[in-house]
Amino acid sequence: MPHKIGFVVVSSSGHEDGFSARELMIHAPTVSGWRSPRFCQFPQEIVLQMVERCRIRKLQLLAHQYMIPSKVEFYISESLPEYFTPYQAERFRRLGYVSLCDNEKTGCKARELKSVYVDAVGQFLKLIFHQNHVNKYNVYNQVALVAVNIIGDPADFGDETNITSREKLIDHYLGHNTEDPALEGTCSGKSDYISPLDDLAFDMYQDPEVAQIIRRLDERKREAVQKERYDCAKKLKQAIADLQKVGERLGRYEVEKRCAVEKEDYDLAKEKKQQMERFRSRVYEQLQLHELVDAELMRRPLDLPLQPLACPSSPHHQPPMHSLPQPEERVTENRLADPFLQEKPSSHCLDVSSQRPTVDRPPPATDPPPKTHPESLPYDERPLPVTRKQLGAAVSEAERRDMLGDEARRADAAGEPEPLTEKALREASSAVDVLGEALVAGAYSKTWSHREDALLTLHKQLADTPVGTPKEDLKSMLRAAVFLVRRAIRDIVTPVFQASLKLLKMIITQYIPKHKLGRLETAHCVERTIPVLLTRTGDSSARLRVMASNFIQEIALFKEVKSLQVIPSYLVQPLKANSSTHLAMSQMALLARLLRDLGTEGAGFTVDSVMRFSVQALEHRVREVREAAVGMILDLYAQHRALVLEYLPPDDSATRRNVLYKTIFEGFAKIDGRPTDAEMRAQKRAAAEEAEKRKKEEIKALQGQLAALKEMQAGVQEKESEATKAKNQDTQERKVARPNAPEIPDNHYLDNLCIFCGERSESFTEEGLDLHYWKHCLMLTRCEHCRQVVEISSLTEHLLTECDRKDGFGRCYRCSEAVSKEELPRHVKTRDCNPAKSEKLANRCPLCHENFSPGEEAWKAHLMGPAGCTMNLRRTHVLHKTPVLPPGKGPAATRAGTSGSKVGSKIPTPKGGLSKISSRTYTKR
Repeated sequence: MPHKIGFVVVSSSGHEDGFSARELMIHAPTVSGWRSPRFCQFPQEIVLQMVERCRIRKLQLLAHQYMIPSKVEFYISESLPEYFTPYQAERFRRLGYVSLCDNEKTGCKARELKSVYVDAVGQFLKLIFHQNHVNKYNVYNQVALVAVNIIGDPADFGDETNITSREKLIDHYLGHNTEDPALEGTCSGKSDYISPLDDLAFDMYQDPEVAQIIRRLDERKREAVQKERYDCAKKLKQAIADLQKVGERLGRYEVEKRCAVEKEDYDLAKEKKQQMERFRSRVYEQLQLHELVDAELMRRPLDLPLQPLACPSSPHHQPPMHSLPQPEERVTENRLADPFLQEKPSSHCLDVSSQRPTVDRPPPATDPPPKTHPESLPYDERPLPVTRKQLGAAVSEAERRDMLGDEARRADAAGEPEPLTEKALREASSAVDVLGEALVAGAYSKTWSHREDALLTLHKQLADTPVGTPKEDLKSMLRAAVFLVRRAIRDIVTPVFQASLKLLKMIITQYIPKHKLGRLETAHCVERTIPVLLTRTGDSSARLRVMASNFIQEIALFKEVKSLQVIPSYLVQPLKANSSTHLAMSQMALLARLLRDLGTEGAGFTVDSVMRFSVQALEHRVREVREAAVGMILDLYAQHRALVLEYLPPDDSATRRNVLYKTIFEGFAKIDGRPTDAEMRAQKRAAAEEAEKRKKEEIKALQGQLAALKEMQAGVQEKESEATKAKNQDTQERKVARPNAPEIPDNHYLDNLCIFCGERSESFTEEGLDLHYWKHCLMLTRCEHCRQVVEISSLTEHLLTECDRKDGFGRCYRCSEAVSKEELPRHVKTRDCNPAKSEKLANRCPLCHENFSPGEEAWKAHLMGPAGCTMNLRRTHVLHKTPVLPPGKGPAATRAGTSGSKVGSKIPTPKGGLSKISSRTYTKR
């Protein structure tokens, strides 16, 4: 049968002063274990030599609460390798590794017990410790190991078990079951059974002297079972269970005594020592009274010193050096325990009771329950608190279930909650010490009414706590209550859930302020319960979801909780991809409500955290979550416009292909008072239709004017035909006298006239006007994109509605001009343009981007006047060219040279032609 294997420490890579690796050879509540040097190099290693060559079945490591290695590797060897002659000696063989958690969930206040099942033969075991987990307590980057335990068989033990004995054959044919739990651990039991007394958790929380007595009693119990003395075995079993409680209490007293010595509080240390002596004497008196142990088994600690886990004959054995426990390992108890052993004349077993009420346990049933495999023990892979109580650890799982079954039946008959299981006792040991086992058993009951009653009783108990109670007692009660509240919040029964919320609200709003416990205790309550409450906001029951969400919002607005800024930090944590729809929607809704209530100034929420959360939520798989994220971004943009834009992609056509971003940017436009894309397209269509309508009306009006002029011209010609002949001679004389001033008949007013700039010239024939429009007219310009001649006053509308490249332009909402869509975002963002005014108040020049007085005449003054537009290239060309007169020539020669040289040349008609522009005469002055 596998059992605990003793070992000695052969070597280690180093240690901190006072924390040698030889501390690992001792298993007791007050040991501190091994620590690596400060700022050491990794990996660190320890080599252990077992007392004999054995087959290792189980390895156990008890890690430190904050000096935690990220990984521990195991190596085994038959003999110790000679490192200086590696080719002549055996090397270590690697078994594997285990990873240790970083302990962040417990706030570095619990130790992790790691159990590893292996099957390897050897005598030397090497442990290699890798880089430590980083936390705020481990300032020197150390790793530590509190204890290590090796369980196995002698190397040749397995050969004997393969021989089928005559007794086993007889049992087989008689139908006896060798797997009987009553025989478990005996020579006729299962060969791979590991006793709970060999578990590391047993020694680390038991008084060493009591632990040795328990092991002796366990041996006697197995002997009694083999000899079928079941009454004696039953009595020994009960004594073992009671002695475990005694050993745990003595272990706590020993730790408290060590802490008092470190603080130099020698009065308290003396009191603890005397209390231990009295308590131990009473226990031993009852043991002798019931003739359970011999007197020689109960020697005093001076006669029975604490021994390391090595055989006395081992050449490597050295006396261990005791070290004081570290501050994080100290345990204090608020009240000194009263003597609690009482003798019952009607019973021969030891009765152990504490300050808390207990339920009398009847003897186990005759028929044993089914066999439970050792690997299913709940404490194998669970973190162990620094001060964990293991009540009844020596009782096998089968016996425990047997007792609990009878107790549950008795509790149901009496209307009381069933007793706590071993797992529950370990989990709620701290709460049991403070609140009592009866109250905690009610909170753990399988009947929901008992759970509700326990919470309501605790509510009344905390509310009635007097003001003068010591602070340490108040804090202990608060933390025990928070532990039960956290468990009750997960309850699926609505009344229990409501009772937990009621209790938590009372603690935060009444209990803590009443006793002035401070921010630290409030933070403890919130940090321990809010994560669990947030998970309940994703419950399948709509009623529970609403209750949880409303409660979180309510306590977040409390003055005591609001100043902590804890709840906002939980709400802005990114949504998990596999989170339920209800949970994601509840978190989004709760965040939106609290954001409106608390804002982003000094309440825990920041623009950075909320925007990061919202942008990540835009990619969630649930449509409702994405829509809620859009609404949250729009609400935040109304308050912090510039900061919000930093977390979003640029507003361009590629981004707007995403419907969500298109919705976001259109929402921004509405908040800014700008037209959206749809509104801008509608405005463009309306403007294009209006321009086309106005253009048609202008053409129609011009055609009517031309027709009226032609009719007037025909009438005048008929009336003056005779007068023309009589005055023909006089007219010729006047032409000779003034050859450069031709007469302008009234019936040819529109001939040789530019209808845009109003200038008249003899060179303004049909081709001359085309040349004038194409190059010289100060009111016209050529479009750089389609080469069409347009009026300068309508250049913006041309680029937006008529130009061949109109799709590449957009209107700036600030200056109302046409800007390339590629440059439009930068143009809008810089805000350097001159704002435009209403058309009724001013005209807007697309060349110099200036506003001037409204009206058609104002356009002529701006484009043609001496102090007009400086960006009109045709005007600046004329101003530079006019003062330069060739010597010996007058103004008449200048005018002839300006237009006469190109009148007869063929000017190609530009794209689109000039057929739409009416001809007017132009006069050069």
